[in-house]
Amino acid sequence: MARSSKLYNKDLAPTPKKDKNWGWFEIFNVWANDVQSLFGYTLAASLFLTYGLNGWAVFLAIILAGFFIMWLVNLSGKPSVKHGIPYPVFARVSMGITGANFPAMTRGIVAMFWYGAQTYFAATAVALLFRALGAEGGGSQFLGMDGTMWISFIIVAGFQVWLFWNGIELIRKFLNFAGPAVYAIMIILMIMIWSKAGGGLLSEVGNIFAGTGSYEGSSFGAFLAIFGTMVAYFAAVVINFGDFSRFVKNEAEMRKGNLWGLPGNIVLFSFIALMVTAGTVAVFGETLTNPTDIVERVGHLGLTVIAAFAFFAATIGINLVANFVPPAYDLSNLMPDKINFRTGGLITAIVGFIIGALWVSFISQVGMFPFVNTLGAILAPVYGIMIVDYYIIKKQKIKESDLFSSSPRGAYYYNDGWNTKAFVAWIIAGVFSVATVWHPSLSSLGGYAWIIGAALGAIIHNLSSGK
Repeated sequence: MARSSKLYNKDLAPTPKKDKNWGWFEIFNVWANDVQSLFGYTLAASLFLTYGLNGWAVFLAIILAGFFIMWLVNLSGKPSVKHGIPYPVFARVSMGITGANFPAMTRGIVAMFWYGAQTYFAATAVALLFRALGAEGGGSQFLGMDGTMWISFIIVAGFQVWLFWNGIELIRKFLNFAGPAVYAIMIILMIMIWSKAGGGLLSEVGNIFAGTGSYEGSSFGAFLAIFGTMVAYFAAVVINFGDFSRFVKNEAEMRKGNLWGLPGNIVLFSFIALMVTAGTVAVFGETLTNPTDIVERVGHLGLTVIAAFAFFAATIGINLVANFVPPAYDLSNLMPDKINFRTGGLITAIVGFIIGALWVSFISQVGMFPFVNTLGAILAPVYGIMIVDYYIIKKQKIKESDLFSSSPRGAYYYNDGWNTKAFVAWIIAGVFSVATVWHPSLSSLGGYAWIIGAALGAIIHNLSSGK
């Protein structure tokens, strides 16, 4: 069938074999950059401090979550490895050639919001470096940021635009550099803290392993909460993992990268977070879970410089993985004849700049998180619908030409471009997912509400569409 310019451009088209040059190391670094953010460190440290579980039980929950996420992304990544298509194009298989725009743009809006927030957080790392080198802090402010912070923010925003403007190959190289580099710097920080703490570090590790925190539920409930929290942390990238796996040479490389990149990365990073956190208790007499606070307390210029670089690289890395590449493709999918990957990235950068610029003075003050969390929650059923549609209903068969055809005879035209059965399943399952954000009686479900929402979407879609 003839392809339609309203559904096709070279960025959405199947990746040519010559451009499928990603191996397991690239996928490993996708996940390394996803976990190495400032928030990721604080989350990893808090899991050992909050739930009152023995440290080995915490590690077991983290490891099991890593393997579960690996299973999820192996499922969502395989079709894109095979056919070279990004997430919004894969969504056409189950949602319809027009209907796919809705889950794609929902993911894109969430990503653009966090792109702006992470741009601001990356700028704080650059500002930390400037101030360590003697730049003035404080002074007059505009929108809650002083001159040093504004300069840092503009530098970060400009650097990100330069990265994506040079294409996915430069993004790949940056991720491959940032992942190992941040680990090296985090290990240096751990060694410095350990040298200051001496034998007291292992003693504090023992105290943490004994179980601390004020969690009021059962031990099993705490175990599930840790498991669900880790799944929720990675959920955004799980749904659009095809945006990266489309460049992988073969499925075996993808699976190897996911094995080392998920269970492997999560365990290593959690271990570093545990050791450094225990060290802060031994050295400073209090538990510090924010890396910037730790660096400031150490008060070593050399450490401040390399730590600022690490925080910058880590935050840019997660921004590229979770918040830039997805909306660039999602916007391109909305109007392929007018928006390509570069244009979609530029739109994302502009929206993100506005969000980041308003972060301190407005957005962080007005409680927009329920809105963003609501959008994220309604994406859970989409994952389940896409996976059950591909593996069970379509039996892993895709007609590539029909993905880009607006002909009523096309396999994915459905009802004027919409698969109404999939949308009914999405709406029914989505009611539950959204309720977990807004209804107090369901808020205790925590992170595993995403798992339940995805399962509901899969079950309902399979029952309504299965033959």
